[in-house]
Amino acid sequence: MAVVHLVSLDYYNIDRQPHITVNSSFCPTCPHQACLVTCPAECYTKDPERGVQFSYEACLECGTCRVVCDRGAVTWDYPRGGFGVGFRLA
Repeated sequence: MAVVHLVSLDYYNIDRQPHITVNSSFCPTCPHQACLVTCPAECYTKDPERGVQFSYEACLECGTCRVVCDRGAVTWDYPRGGFGVGFRLA
């Protein structure tokens, strides 16, 4: 089964309390803004005023953004129980 098909089976129980916070004051001076190209869910978008805009609702909880942010702008915690992305095989 193709990865695209498997990801389409994901479901979300969105928590009003985000499990990721981004200190966007670091973003305008970031030379590479790797979060824009490495997030598989495309939760990060370019913002002309603040550098990067983040929306956690579609997050796949992979932690990639925390790893690629060398400025320490991303704080990532596991979602509270019962919230976040769910995976199913069929």
